[in-house]
Amino acid sequence: MLRKAQQNLPTATPYILATVLAIGLFLPTWLRLIGEWLDFEQVLAHGLATALIFLWLVITHPPAPNKASTHRQRPFYKTGALALIVITLGWAVLELARIDTLAYFALPAGVAGITWALLGWQRMISFVPYILVLSLSLPFWGDLIPALVHLASAVVGTWVSWLNMPALIEGNSITVPFGRLVIEDGCSGIRYFAISILLAAMTSVLNDYRWRGWLASLSVAITLALIVNWVRITILVVVGYQSEMQSDLLTDHELMGWLVYGAFIIPVMYFSPVMKRSPDSQTQPANINKKGYIAIAVAVLIGPVALTLATTTTTQPGLWSLNMANSPKAELQSLPIPLSMPEALNQQAWRTAGTWILLAQNQRTSADDKLVPYLPAQFNRSQWLRESHQQPGATVYRNILTREQVVMAQWYQVGDYRADSYRNAKLLQIPALLEGATHFALVTLQASCQQRNCESAYNAVINQKTTLQAQSFTLIQSTSQ
Repeated sequence: MLRKAQQNLPTATPYILATVLAIGLFLPTWLRLIGEWLDFEQVLAHGLATALIFLWLVITHPPAPNKASTHRQRPFYKTGALALIVITLGWAVLELARIDTLAYFALPAGVAGITWALLGWQRMISFVPYILVLSLSLPFWGDLIPALVHLASAVVGTWVSWLNMPALIEGNSITVPFGRLVIEDGCSGIRYFAISILLAAMTSVLNDYRWRGWLASLSVAITLALIVNWVRITILVVVGYQSEMQSDLLTDHELMGWLVYGAFIIPVMYFSPVMKRSPDSQTQPANINKKGYIAIAVAVLIGPVALTLATTTTTQPGLWSLNMANSPKAELQSLPIPLSMPEALNQQAWRTAGTWILLAQNQRTSADDKLVPYLPAQFNRSQWLRESHQQPGATVYRNILTREQVVMAQWYQVGDYRADSYRNAKLLQIPALLEGATHFALVTLQASCQQRNCESAYNAVINQKTTLQAQSFTLIQSTSQ
Protein backbone atom coordinates (compact mmCIF):
# COMPACT_ATOMS: atom_id res chain seq x y z
CA MET A 1 0.00 0.00 0.00
CA LEU A 2 2.80 2.44 0.89
CA ARG A 3 4.66 1.59 -2.32
CA LYS A 4 1.52 2.19 -4.35
CA ALA A 5 0.92 5.51 -2.60
CA GLN A 6 4.49 6.62 -3.33
CA GLN A 7 4.11 5.69 -6.99
CA ASN A 8 0.82 7.60 -7.31
CA LEU A 9 1.83 10.64 -5.26
CA PRO A 10 3.10 12.72 -8.25
CA THR A 11 -0.24 12.17 -10.03
CA ALA A 12 -2.24 12.88 -6.89
CA THR A 13 -0.30 16.01 -5.84
CA PRO A 14 -2.13 18.54 -8.09
CA TYR A 15 -5.49 17.37 -6.76
CA ILE A 16 -4.28 17.50 -3.17
CA LEU A 17 -2.97 21.02 -3.84
CA ALA A 18 -6.35 22.11 -5.21
CA THR A 19 -8.06 20.70 -2.11
CA VAL A 20 -5.66 22.44 0.27
CA LEU A 21 -6.11 25.77 -1.53
CA ALA A 22 -9.90 25.37 -1.33
CA ILE A 23 -9.68 24.72 2.40
CA GLY A 24 -7.63 27.88 2.83
CA LEU A 25 -10.00 29.97 0.70
CA PHE A 26 -13.12 28.89 2.60
CA LEU A 27 -11.40 28.35 5.95
CA PRO A 28 -14.15 29.67 8.33
CA THR A 29 -16.70 27.21 6.97
CA TRP A 30 -14.20 24.35 6.92
CA LEU A 31 -13.37 24.97 10.58
CA ARG A 32 -17.05 24.78 11.52
CA LEU A 33 -17.42 21.59 9.49
CA ILE A 34 -14.43 19.99 11.20
CA GLY A 35 -15.97 20.93 14.54
CA GLU A 36 -19.15 19.07 13.55
CA TRP A 37 -17.08 16.04 12.51
CA LEU A 38 -15.43 15.95 15.93
CA ASP A 39 -18.80 16.02 17.71
CA PHE A 40 -19.47 12.51 16.31
CA GLU A 41 -23.23 13.00 16.40
CA GLN A 42 -25.47 10.31 14.96
CA VAL A 43 -26.08 12.00 11.62
CA LEU A 44 -22.41 12.88 11.06
CA ALA A 45 -20.45 10.23 12.94
CA HIS A 46 -18.95 9.19 9.61
CA GLY A 47 -17.85 12.72 8.62
CA LEU A 48 -14.19 12.58 9.65
CA ALA A 49 -13.81 9.02 8.34
CA THR A 50 -15.30 10.12 5.00
CA ALA A 51 -12.78 12.95 4.67
CA LEU A 52 -9.92 10.53 5.37
CA ILE A 53 -11.34 8.06 2.83
CA PHE A 54 -11.41 10.88 0.26
CA LEU A 55 -7.73 11.59 0.90
CA TRP A 56 -6.88 7.88 0.76
CA LEU A 57 -8.67 7.47 -2.59
CA VAL A 58 -6.87 10.46 -4.11
CA ILE A 59 -3.46 9.15 -3.04
CA THR A 60 -3.88 5.43 -3.78
CA HIS A 61 -6.22 5.70 -6.78
CA PRO A 62 -5.75 9.18 -8.29
CA PRO A 63 -8.14 10.47 -10.97
CA ALA A 64 -7.42 9.16 -14.45
CA PRO A 65 -9.10 11.26 -17.16
CA ASN A 66 -9.78 9.76 -20.56
CA LYS A 67 -6.61 10.34 -22.59
CA ALA A 68 -8.39 10.72 -25.91
CA SER A 69 -10.84 13.27 -24.47
CA THR A 70 -7.98 15.16 -22.81
CA HIS A 71 -6.28 15.68 -26.15
CA ARG A 72 -9.46 16.64 -27.97
CA GLN A 73 -11.01 19.05 -25.51
CA ARG A 74 -9.85 22.51 -24.48
CA PRO A 75 -9.13 23.01 -20.77
CA PHE A 76 -11.27 26.21 -20.48
CA TYR A 77 -9.07 27.67 -17.75
CA LYS A 78 -10.71 31.11 -18.02
CA THR A 79 -14.17 29.63 -17.62
CA GLY A 80 -12.94 27.77 -14.56
CA ALA A 81 -11.55 31.00 -13.12
CA LEU A 82 -14.91 32.71 -13.65
CA ALA A 83 -16.72 29.76 -12.04
CA LEU A 84 -14.43 29.98 -9.02
CA ILE A 85 -15.15 33.69 -8.59
CA VAL A 86 -18.92 33.09 -8.82
CA ILE A 87 -18.71 30.25 -6.27
CA THR A 88 -16.69 32.46 -3.92
CA LEU A 89 -19.20 35.30 -4.19
CA GLY A 90 -22.04 32.93 -3.41
CA TRP A 91 -20.14 31.47 -0.47
CA ALA A 92 -19.39 34.94 0.92
CA VAL A 93 -23.10 35.87 0.87
CA LEU A 94 -24.06 32.59 2.55
CA GLU A 95 -21.31 32.98 5.12
CA LEU A 96 -22.38 36.55 5.83
CA ALA A 97 -25.93 35.34 6.51
CA ARG A 98 -24.62 32.26 8.33
CA ILE A 99 -26.78 29.87 6.33
CA ASP A 100 -24.52 27.01 7.29
CA THR A 101 -26.16 24.21 5.30
CA LEU A 102 -25.82 26.03 1.97
CA ALA A 103 -22.37 27.36 2.92
CA TYR A 104 -21.25 23.76 3.48
CA PHE A 105 -22.35 22.84 -0.03
CA ALA A 106 -20.12 25.63 -1.35
CA LEU A 107 -17.06 23.74 -0.03
CA PRO A 108 -17.01 20.87 -2.58
CA ALA A 109 -18.02 23.38 -5.26
CA GLY A 110 -14.97 25.44 -4.28
CA VAL A 111 -12.71 22.38 -4.62
CA ALA A 112 -14.12 21.81 -8.10
CA GLY A 113 -13.71 25.49 -9.05
CA ILE A 114 -10.05 25.63 -8.01
CA THR A 115 -9.35 22.33 -9.77
CA TRP A 116 -10.92 23.69 -12.93
CA ALA A 117 -8.96 26.96 -12.79
CA LEU A 118 -5.63 25.19 -12.16
CA LEU A 119 -5.92 21.88 -14.01
CA GLY A 120 -8.57 22.41 -16.67
CA TRP A 121 -12.02 21.11 -17.42
CA GLN A 122 -11.21 17.46 -18.17
CA ARG A 123 -9.09 17.04 -15.05
CA MET A 124 -11.85 18.60 -12.97
CA ILE A 125 -14.44 16.22 -14.43
CA SER A 126 -12.23 13.24 -13.54
CA PHE A 127 -11.98 14.63 -9.99
CA VAL A 128 -15.75 15.06 -9.55
CA PRO A 129 -16.37 11.47 -8.30
CA TYR A 130 -13.82 12.05 -5.53
CA ILE A 131 -15.44 15.39 -4.68
CA LEU A 132 -18.77 13.57 -4.43
CA VAL A 133 -17.22 11.25 -1.84
CA LEU A 134 -16.01 14.29 0.11
CA SER A 135 -19.51 15.78 -0.12
CA LEU A 136 -20.86 12.84 1.88
CA SER A 137 -19.10 14.33 4.93
CA LEU A 138 -21.36 17.41 4.86
CA PRO A 139 -24.05 17.74 7.56
CA PHE A 140 -27.10 17.47 5.33
CA TRP A 141 -28.12 14.02 6.56
CA GLY A 142 -30.33 15.38 9.33
CA ASP A 143 -32.65 16.90 6.71
CA LEU A 144 -33.36 13.39 5.40
CA ILE A 145 -34.51 12.01 8.76
CA PRO A 146 -38.19 13.16 8.64
CA ALA A 147 -38.67 11.59 5.20
CA LEU A 148 -36.98 8.35 6.30
CA VAL A 149 -39.12 8.19 9.46
CA HIS A 150 -42.29 8.79 7.44
CA LEU A 151 -41.34 6.11 4.90
CA ALA A 152 -40.36 3.60 7.59
CA SER A 153 -43.65 4.19 9.44
CA ALA A 154 -45.68 3.54 6.29
CA VAL A 155 -43.77 0.39 5.27
CA VAL A 156 -43.49 -1.15 8.74
CA GLY A 157 -47.15 -0.43 9.38
CA THR A 158 -48.03 -2.31 6.19
CA TRP A 159 -45.77 -5.24 7.10
CA VAL A 160 -47.27 -5.47 10.59
CA SER A 161 -50.78 -5.62 9.09
CA TRP A 162 -49.62 -8.44 6.81
CA LEU A 163 -48.56 -10.39 9.90
CA ASN A 164 -52.14 -10.17 11.22
CA MET A 165 -50.82 -8.67 14.42
CA PRO A 166 -53.33 -6.59 16.41
CA ALA A 167 -51.87 -3.10 16.24
CA LEU A 168 -53.09 0.47 15.92
CA ILE A 169 -50.87 2.46 13.56
CA GLU A 170 -51.01 6.25 13.84
CA GLY A 171 -48.29 8.13 12.03
CA ASN A 172 -44.99 6.93 13.45
CA SER A 173 -46.66 5.30 16.48
CA ILE A 174 -47.47 1.55 16.59
CA THR A 175 -49.67 0.54 19.53
CA VAL A 176 -49.91 -3.19 20.36
CA PRO A 177 -52.05 -4.65 23.19
CA PHE A 178 -49.10 -4.47 25.59
CA GLY A 179 -47.71 -1.01 24.88
CA ARG A 180 -46.67 1.51 22.27
CA LEU A 181 -43.61 1.68 20.03
CA VAL A 182 -42.62 4.98 18.44
CA ILE A 183 -40.51 5.21 15.28
CA GLU A 184 -38.47 8.25 16.27
CA ASP A 185 -35.50 9.98 14.64
CA GLY A 186 -33.14 7.33 16.04
CA CYS A 187 -35.11 4.70 14.11
CA SER A 188 -34.80 6.51 10.79
CA GLY A 189 -31.86 4.31 9.76
CA ILE A 190 -29.83 7.34 8.75
CA ARG A 191 -26.55 5.66 9.74
CA TYR A 192 -27.19 2.62 7.55
CA PHE A 193 -28.30 4.99 4.80
CA ALA A 194 -25.17 7.14 4.97
CA ILE A 195 -22.71 4.24 5.26
CA SER A 196 -24.33 2.33 2.39
CA ILE A 197 -24.06 5.36 0.11
CA LEU A 198 -20.44 5.87 1.18
CA LEU A 199 -19.59 2.24 0.38
CA ALA A 200 -21.32 2.56 -3.00
CA ALA A 201 -19.37 5.75 -3.78
CA MET A 202 -16.06 4.11 -2.82
CA THR A 203 -16.84 1.12 -5.02
CA SER A 204 -17.74 3.39 -7.92
CA VAL A 205 -14.50 5.39 -7.61
CA LEU A 206 -12.27 2.32 -7.28
CA ASN A 207 -13.95 0.72 -10.32
CA ASP A 208 -13.80 3.96 -12.35
CA TYR A 209 -17.53 3.76 -13.04
CA ARG A 210 -19.24 6.16 -15.39
CA TRP A 211 -22.62 7.64 -14.55
CA ARG A 212 -24.52 4.41 -15.26
CA GLY A 213 -22.33 2.47 -12.86
CA TRP A 214 -22.74 5.19 -10.22
CA LEU A 215 -26.50 5.14 -10.65
CA ALA A 216 -26.64 1.35 -10.30
CA SER A 217 -24.40 1.31 -7.22
CA LEU A 218 -26.30 4.08 -5.46
CA SER A 219 -29.65 2.48 -6.27
CA VAL A 220 -28.57 -0.82 -4.73
CA ALA A 221 -27.09 0.94 -1.69
CA ILE A 222 -30.19 3.05 -1.00
CA THR A 223 -32.56 0.10 -1.46
CA LEU A 224 -30.43 -2.08 0.81
CA ALA A 225 -30.23 0.55 3.57
CA LEU A 226 -33.98 1.12 3.54
CA ILE A 227 -34.83 -2.59 3.66
CA VAL A 228 -32.37 -3.20 6.51
CA ASN A 229 -34.00 -0.53 8.64
CA TRP A 230 -37.52 -1.71 7.87
CA VAL A 231 -36.59 -5.30 8.77
CA ARG A 232 -34.95 -4.10 11.99
CA ILE A 233 -38.02 -2.13 13.11
CA THR A 234 -40.38 -4.98 12.18
CA ILE A 235 -38.31 -7.38 14.29
CA LEU A 236 -38.63 -5.00 17.25
CA VAL A 237 -42.41 -4.80 16.83
CA VAL A 238 -42.72 -8.60 16.70
CA VAL A 239 -40.42 -9.01 19.71
CA GLY A 240 -42.41 -6.39 21.63
CA TYR A 241 -45.66 -8.17 20.90
CA GLN A 242 -44.39 -11.67 21.66
CA SER A 243 -42.63 -10.61 24.88
CA GLU A 244 -45.50 -8.36 26.00
CA MET A 245 -43.05 -5.42 25.86
CA GLN A 246 -40.74 -7.04 28.41
CA SER A 247 -37.74 -7.88 26.18
CA ASP A 248 -34.48 -6.02 26.80
CA LEU A 249 -34.10 -5.82 23.05
CA LEU A 250 -36.66 -3.01 22.96
CA THR A 251 -34.38 -0.68 24.90
CA ASP A 252 -30.98 -1.94 23.71
CA HIS A 253 -31.16 -2.85 20.02
CA GLU A 254 -28.01 -1.15 18.72
CA LEU A 255 -26.06 -4.40 18.27
CA MET A 256 -29.03 -6.17 16.73
CA GLY A 257 -29.37 -3.44 14.12
CA TRP A 258 -25.76 -3.72 13.03
CA LEU A 259 -26.03 -7.54 12.90
CA VAL A 260 -29.01 -7.24 10.57
CA TYR A 261 -27.12 -4.67 8.49
CA GLY A 262 -24.08 -6.95 8.30
CA ALA A 263 -26.23 -9.90 7.20
CA PHE A 264 -27.32 -7.83 4.21
CA ILE A 265 -24.21 -5.80 3.36
CA ILE A 266 -21.50 -8.48 3.64
CA PRO A 267 -22.87 -10.71 0.82
CA VAL A 268 -23.46 -7.66 -1.38
CA MET A 269 -19.89 -6.42 -0.85
CA TYR A 270 -18.49 -9.93 -1.41
CA PHE A 271 -20.21 -10.33 -4.78
CA SER A 272 -19.72 -6.73 -5.92
CA PRO A 273 -17.55 -6.43 -9.05
CA VAL A 274 -13.87 -5.48 -8.82
CA MET A 275 -12.32 -3.75 -11.83
CA LYS A 276 -8.59 -3.01 -11.83
CA ARG A 277 -6.97 -0.33 -13.91
CA SER A 278 -4.77 -1.42 -16.73
CA PRO A 279 -1.20 -0.07 -16.70
CA ASP A 280 -2.02 1.91 -19.86
CA SER A 281 -4.64 3.93 -18.00
CA GLN A 282 -2.09 5.60 -15.74
CA THR A 283 -1.62 9.25 -16.63
CA GLN A 284 1.16 11.74 -16.24
CA PRO A 285 0.88 14.38 -13.52
CA ALA A 286 -1.38 17.25 -14.56
CA ASN A 287 0.17 20.52 -15.63
CA ILE A 288 -0.84 23.41 -13.39
CA ASN A 289 -2.03 26.58 -15.09
CA LYS A 290 -0.04 29.32 -13.35
CA LYS A 291 -2.64 31.94 -14.31
CA GLY A 292 -5.11 30.04 -12.16
CA TYR A 293 -3.35 31.47 -9.10
CA ILE A 294 -4.49 34.94 -10.25
CA ALA A 295 -8.11 33.75 -10.12
CA ILE A 296 -7.50 32.35 -6.62
CA ALA A 297 -6.03 35.69 -5.52
CA VAL A 298 -9.08 37.53 -6.86
CA ALA A 299 -11.31 35.01 -5.05
CA VAL A 300 -9.49 35.74 -1.80
CA LEU A 301 -10.18 39.47 -2.23
CA ILE A 302 -13.88 39.10 -3.00
CA GLY A 303 -14.35 36.28 -0.49
CA PRO A 304 -12.50 36.21 2.84
CA VAL A 305 -11.21 39.81 2.65
CA ALA A 306 -14.55 41.31 1.61
CA LEU A 307 -16.32 39.16 4.20
CA THR A 308 -14.07 40.48 6.95
CA LEU A 309 -14.81 44.07 5.94
CA ALA A 310 -18.56 43.44 5.73
CA THR A 311 -19.04 41.78 9.11
CA THR A 312 -19.47 44.98 11.08
CA THR A 313 -23.04 45.22 12.38
CA THR A 314 -25.05 48.19 13.54
CA THR A 315 -27.22 47.07 16.42
CA GLN A 316 -30.47 48.80 17.24
CA PRO A 317 -31.00 47.85 20.92
CA GLY A 318 -34.34 46.67 22.19
CA LEU A 319 -36.97 43.99 21.63
CA TRP A 320 -40.06 43.75 19.49
CA SER A 321 -43.47 43.89 21.14
CA LEU A 322 -46.96 42.99 19.92
CA ASN A 323 -49.96 45.24 20.57
CA MET A 324 -51.44 43.07 23.34
CA ALA A 325 -52.03 45.79 25.95
CA ASN A 326 -55.57 44.59 26.77
CA SER A 327 -54.64 40.91 26.93
CA PRO A 328 -53.32 39.19 30.06
CA LYS A 329 -49.93 37.52 29.94
CA ALA A 330 -49.84 33.73 30.11
CA GLU A 331 -47.36 31.16 31.37
CA LEU A 332 -45.22 29.66 28.64
CA GLN A 333 -46.19 26.12 29.64
CA SER A 334 -49.91 26.91 29.61
CA LEU A 335 -50.13 26.66 25.80
CA PRO A 336 -52.25 23.71 24.62
CA ILE A 337 -49.14 22.37 22.87
CA PRO A 338 -46.16 23.39 25.03
CA LEU A 339 -43.31 24.53 22.81
CA SER A 340 -39.60 24.06 23.48
CA MET A 341 -37.56 27.04 22.30
CA PRO A 342 -33.80 27.72 22.56
CA GLU A 343 -32.85 29.55 25.74
CA ALA A 344 -31.33 32.36 23.67
CA LEU A 345 -34.79 33.42 22.51
CA ASN A 346 -36.73 35.95 24.57
CA GLN A 347 -40.27 34.61 25.02
CA GLN A 348 -43.55 36.25 25.95
CA ALA A 349 -47.03 34.70 25.94
CA TRP A 350 -50.56 36.14 26.05
CA ARG A 351 -54.07 34.74 26.04
CA THR A 352 -56.97 36.52 24.41
CA ALA A 353 -60.44 35.29 23.39
CA GLY A 354 -59.45 31.64 23.78
CA THR A 355 -56.29 32.03 21.70
CA TRP A 356 -52.77 31.68 23.05
CA ILE A 357 -50.07 33.85 21.46
CA LEU A 358 -46.34 33.23 21.88
CA LEU A 359 -43.69 35.70 20.73
CA ALA A 360 -40.16 34.27 20.66
CA GLN A 361 -37.51 36.62 19.36
CA ASN A 362 -33.81 37.06 18.92
CA GLN A 363 -31.47 39.99 18.19
CA ARG A 364 -28.22 39.72 16.27
CA THR A 365 -25.57 41.61 18.22
CA SER A 366 -22.35 40.50 16.52
CA ALA A 367 -21.15 39.28 13.15
CA ASP A 368 -20.74 35.74 14.49
CA ASP A 369 -24.43 35.51 15.43
CA LYS A 370 -27.11 34.19 13.11
CA LEU A 371 -30.04 36.45 12.34
CA VAL A 372 -32.31 33.39 12.12
CA PRO A 373 -31.11 30.99 14.83
CA TYR A 374 -31.23 27.22 14.70
CA LEU A 375 -34.64 26.00 15.84
CA PRO A 376 -34.90 22.32 16.82
CA ALA A 377 -38.17 20.39 16.96
CA GLN A 378 -40.54 22.58 18.96
CA PHE A 379 -42.79 19.80 20.28
CA ASN A 380 -43.15 16.02 20.40
CA ARG A 381 -44.37 15.10 16.92
CA SER A 382 -44.73 11.44 17.85
CA GLN A 383 -47.41 12.46 20.38
CA TRP A 384 -48.99 15.33 18.43
CA LEU A 385 -49.93 14.14 14.94
CA ARG A 386 -50.83 16.43 12.08
CA GLU A 387 -54.40 15.81 10.94
CA SER A 388 -54.90 14.88 7.31
CA HIS A 389 -57.61 17.52 6.78
CA GLN A 390 -55.92 20.88 6.67
CA GLN A 391 -57.11 24.46 6.40
CA PRO A 392 -55.11 27.26 4.76
CA GLY A 393 -53.05 29.32 7.16
CA ALA A 394 -53.21 26.92 10.13
CA THR A 395 -52.64 23.28 11.06
CA VAL A 396 -54.70 20.92 13.21
CA TYR A 397 -52.77 18.60 15.54
CA ARG A 398 -54.21 15.69 17.52
CA ASN A 399 -52.79 14.19 20.70
CA ILE A 400 -52.75 10.41 20.22
CA LEU A 401 -52.99 9.84 23.99
CA THR A 402 -55.72 12.30 25.03
CA ARG A 403 -57.37 12.77 21.58
CA GLU A 404 -57.27 16.52 22.19
CA GLN A 405 -57.13 18.64 19.02
CA VAL A 406 -55.35 21.98 18.72
CA VAL A 407 -55.21 24.50 15.87
CA MET A 408 -51.80 26.14 15.47
CA ALA A 409 -50.48 28.82 13.13
CA GLN A 410 -46.98 30.27 12.94
CA TRP A 411 -45.01 32.82 10.99
CA TYR A 412 -41.44 34.04 11.03
CA GLN A 413 -40.52 37.71 10.99
CA VAL A 414 -37.03 38.40 9.60
CA GLY A 415 -36.45 42.14 9.74
CA ASP A 416 -39.17 43.56 7.50
CA TYR A 417 -39.73 40.21 5.77
CA ARG A 418 -42.31 37.59 6.70
CA ALA A 419 -42.19 33.83 6.01
CA ASP A 420 -44.53 30.92 6.77
CA SER A 421 -41.76 28.31 6.89
CA TYR A 422 -38.41 28.09 8.62
CA ARG A 423 -36.65 27.25 5.36
CA ASN A 424 -37.95 30.42 3.71
CA ALA A 425 -36.99 32.43 6.78
CA LYS A 426 -33.40 31.21 6.47
CA LEU A 427 -33.30 32.38 2.86
CA LEU A 428 -34.90 35.73 3.61
CA GLN A 429 -32.17 36.59 6.07
CA ILE A 430 -29.85 37.26 3.12
CA PRO A 431 -31.73 40.36 1.87
CA ALA A 432 -32.61 41.27 5.48
CA LEU A 433 -28.94 41.33 6.50
CA LEU A 434 -28.00 43.35 3.43
CA GLU A 435 -30.56 45.91 4.60
CA GLY A 436 -29.05 45.96 8.09
CA ALA A 437 -31.77 44.01 9.91
CA THR A 438 -30.88 42.66 13.36
CA HIS A 439 -34.22 41.34 14.68
CA PHE A 440 -35.92 37.95 14.23
CA ALA A 441 -39.18 36.69 15.73
CA LEU A 442 -41.34 33.57 15.65
CA VAL A 443 -45.03 34.19 16.38
CA THR A 444 -47.16 31.17 17.34
CA LEU A 445 -50.94 31.12 17.79
CA GLN A 446 -52.84 28.19 19.30
CA ALA A 447 -56.45 27.42 20.17
CA SER A 448 -57.98 24.23 21.58
CA CYS A 449 -60.76 22.64 19.56
CA GLN A 450 -64.15 21.76 20.88
CA GLN A 451 -65.04 18.10 20.95
CA ARG A 452 -65.00 16.88 17.33
CA ASN A 453 -65.17 20.44 16.03
CA CYS A 454 -62.25 22.73 15.21
CA GLU A 455 -64.12 25.35 13.21
CA SER A 456 -64.39 27.97 15.95
CA ALA A 457 -60.77 27.42 17.05
CA TYR A 458 -59.60 27.72 13.46
CA ASN A 459 -61.53 30.94 12.89
CA ALA A 460 -60.18 32.42 16.13
CA VAL A 461 -56.59 31.64 15.16
CA ILE A 462 -56.95 32.94 11.60
CA ASN A 463 -58.66 36.17 12.73
CA GLN A 464 -55.99 36.81 15.36
CA LYS A 465 -53.23 36.05 12.86
CA THR A 466 -54.70 38.49 10.34
CA THR A 467 -54.97 41.19 13.01
CA LEU A 468 -51.40 40.77 14.23
CA GLN A 469 -49.89 40.62 10.74
CA ALA A 470 -51.62 43.91 9.89
CA GLN A 471 -49.68 45.56 12.71
CA SER A 472 -46.03 46.54 12.66
CA PHE A 473 -43.75 45.33 15.41
CA THR A 474 -42.96 47.98 18.00
CA LEU A 475 -39.38 48.28 19.24
CA ILE A 476 -39.11 48.67 23.00
CA GLN A 477 -36.18 48.75 25.39
CA SER A 478 -34.79 45.39 26.39
CA THR A 479 -36.35 44.05 29.58
CA SER A 480 -35.96 40.84 31.50
CA GLN A 481 -38.49 38.15 30.79
